[in-house]
Amino acid sequence: MVAGMNSDTFRIGGDLPVHRIGFGAMRLTEWDRPQDPAPAMAVVRRAVELGVTLIDTADAYALGANEELLAQALHPYPQGLVIATKAGQSRPGRERWQPLGRPEYLIQQAELSLRRLRVECIELFQLHRVDPQMPFADQIGALKQLKDEGKIRHVGLSQVSVGQIEEARRMVPIASVQNLYNVSDRRYEEVLDYCTAAQIAFIPWYPVGGGAHAAADGVLGRVAKEVGGTPAQVALAWLLARSDVVVPIPGTSSPVHLEENMAAADIELTEEQFQRIGFK
Repeated sequence: MVAGMNSDTFRIGGDLPVHRIGFGAMRLTEWDRPQDPAPAMAVVRRAVELGVTLIDTADAYALGANEELLAQALHPYPQGLVIATKAGQSRPGRERWQPLGRPEYLIQQAELSLRRLRVECIELFQLHRVDPQMPFADQIGALKQLKDEGKIRHVGLSQVSVGQIEEARRMVPIASVQNLYNVSDRRYEEVLDYCTAAQIAFIPWYPVGGGAHAAADGVLGRVAKEVGGTPAQVALAWLLARSDVVVPIPGTSSPVHLEENMAAADIELTEEQFQRIGFK
């Protein structure tokens, strides 16, 4: 068994224990507000039943309807459930994403998220994207203000470099980093290593990935046969083994895929299997 898999929980910010497989809520709504929210609500309720204690959403997912759906499905929230949200990335069109990090906008969006999620304090509030048109310090300053006012508990970042994390940490403690990372896309290896050393939660989005590496005759497929799992489960198990700060948030609107993703926590990789999957 690989050392990184010894713990099935991680304490975000040192005081928010979460199960190390979370749930990414974006696919519950995608671009539009669902005409019938019942299936999506059933999926997220089932996620909590299966042990999910970290749910990731954002103000830009269906223009706030994603947050509203989570509140409709789960409020009053079970003790220990962390709903993390984000601001700083607008979505003016279905395929268009635009960083928007004006301090007044970030503060406004946090206030709206508080209302939609029906909470007085957001336990993890993340800068969805760094806006290159605004000073980075101003964007972090807005999150610090929200934290100082008690409206958010912990600050997180997304799609950032080591240098940006270090700059942000000079202003406010950083509890999480959410960057693209999976078996086939490891461009942020340096960021993960930094988070591991600093014990900052690393929340990889698109954690399962896709493409040839997930094929039945690929390395994930071969290891899946050896351990009695699926390629997707092995991809998640590899992430869990990569570092004890990794908290993947696979997203799905399918109850079947949800069950499969959560079962990945039971997959144990040998050191040889871990190295074979990670070999470049």
